[in-house]
Amino acid sequence: MINLTLKQLRYFEALAKHGHFGRAADVCAISQPALSMQIKELEEQLGTDLFERGARQVRLTNFGEAFAERVREILRSVDELGDLARASRSQPVGRLRIGIIPTVAPYLLPTIIGNLTSMYDGLDIHVRETLTSKLVEELAEGRLDTAIVALPVSEPSLTEVALFAENFVLVRPSEDEGKPVPNREALREMRLLLLEEGHCFRDQALSFCNIQSALPRELMDGSSLSTLVQMVSAGIGVTLIPEMAVAVETRSASVSAVRFQSPQPSRTIGMIWRKTSPLAKQLMRISEVVRQSAEAMREQHDSIWRTQDFAVGGLTPPPVQGGVDDALSSGDP
Repeated sequence: MINLTLKQLRYFEALAKHGHFGRAADVCAISQPALSMQIKELEEQLGTDLFERGARQVRLTNFGEAFAERVREILRSVDELGDLARASRSQPVGRLRIGIIPTVAPYLLPTIIGNLTSMYDGLDIHVRETLTSKLVEELAEGRLDTAIVALPVSEPSLTEVALFAENFVLVRPSEDEGKPVPNREALREMRLLLLEEGHCFRDQALSFCNIQSALPRELMDGSSLSTLVQMVSAGIGVTLIPEMAVAVETRSASVSAVRFQSPQPSRTIGMIWRKTSPLAKQLMRISEVVRQSAEAMREQHDSIWRTQDFAVGGLTPPPVQGGVDDALSSGDP
């Protein structure tokens, strides 16, 4: 009978994830020789190799790949036992592993963390910022408890809870301030700067413009909203960004931000988690904290737009020194 320990499985999972003994040892807080010895003992117990060892990295063998899938399931179940015990005693969440997409994280995350830590004393929050596809994968593997993403995700194994809807804003060079707002047909004729492939926000922008393919624009991709706004400031083109990002991203850029005519492009942001999660009730309560945090931020942003007498119907406000309606850029009401 093979007697495997949880410690061995966690060491294996770390090495499988990082593909490097040094990095995996750091994550496990042990020395590299100790990790190497543990993995070697595990392979001897199993009677086969789990990894192909190269000069700079290690790769899973075919058996190692299959073994890794089962190990992730086992470790996820073990981790959920503690959550299940706390839930049965109606205790608050002790640890929250939360994922969030890059087009939300910089703008909403600080408020969320502040509100959650003030509400749940001693809450240990681990944040993972990456693309939706990766967040869904890590949720399924049990490496995350929940994630904040654009809905729908349409994954049968996940619960989706809508939190708020958010409009997109057109960002264009400051010299365009006061000009008529282009409609989606006009946007198709402009140089539209987009996030690189894999970002759901890119797909949403293309959908609004009714663009099926943007091959000429592939050279104008950016890795972040900040990069796109700075490219607009340099006169390279125009872009769309979520309204919550306007104050932060346009603060130091020579650009103008303007809302579209109705119907405005928008997205729905929500929280997702595994339907089998023992933390489901706690996560539902946490989703309400996130919703309230977003609502407070949106009310602040709306008051800034109104202060500038900004017309949603498609007219830009009177010119303001600084390009993007300085009151909006600075965040001051």
